[in-house]
Amino acid sequence: MKDIAFILYPGLTLLDLVGPLQVLNSMCERNPQFRTVVVGKDLDPVKVDVPLLLTPSATIQDIRSPSVVVVPGGAAGTIKAMGDEELLGYLKEVAESAEYVCSVCTGSLLLAAAGLLDGREATTHWGCSRILELLGAKYVRKRWVQDGKFFTSAGVSAGIDMALKLVSMQADEATARSVQLGIEYDPEPPFGRIKWREVDRNQLLPYLRTQIKNHLSDKPALISRLSDL
Repeated sequence: MKDIAFILYPGLTLLDLVGPLQVLNSMCERNPQFRTVVVGKDLDPVKVDVPLLLTPSATIQDIRSPSVVVVPGGAAGTIKAMGDEELLGYLKEVAESAEYVCSVCTGSLLLAAAGLLDGREATTHWGCSRILELLGAKYVRKRWVQDGKFFTSAGVSAGIDMALKLVSMQADEATARSVQLGIEYDPEPPFGRIKWREVDRNQLLPYLRTQIKNHLSDKPALISRLSDL
């Protein structure tokens, strides 16, 4: 049995977790050699970014050698998690043996804070691209990026795209297309595509600086790495 482990921590963005989880769990239903598991530091319910509590199905002590790791992102909760040494240590440990290490949105900041993206091409939510760069990654503005066994996706909904690609690699393209059809993933946003040339990727920096100050003030080494933000 190959475990696909989704990391659950306080404050994460719900769609970052459940979007890819839905895709990859659909693959598991077609391929019983895989199973999805939501992993927390303990089994206590976790508050996410919407009025909902999620309960992990296993702890980080239970799942020591997952085949795939998926790290969702968030806002303030993810900034705080960047200073969680136990969580970062777990990511470093499982990354050594995992076939693929993946992140959604700002989940890449946790991989980068753990030193796993040093010198690698990666993406994240557009508003946090500068943090990703300061943590040693090479930011690429794409929907998803693969560098070796590391997959990173851009903000929130991009995790679905990345997960479909992962299905094609873990199973095959036919399975990925079947999953895509099953969830009717064929976006047609009412206002058209985002006009990226008009987006100021620095507009969230005041908010991010405040969150870093509020949640990472006791992590001087990390603060130093982010001093040019």
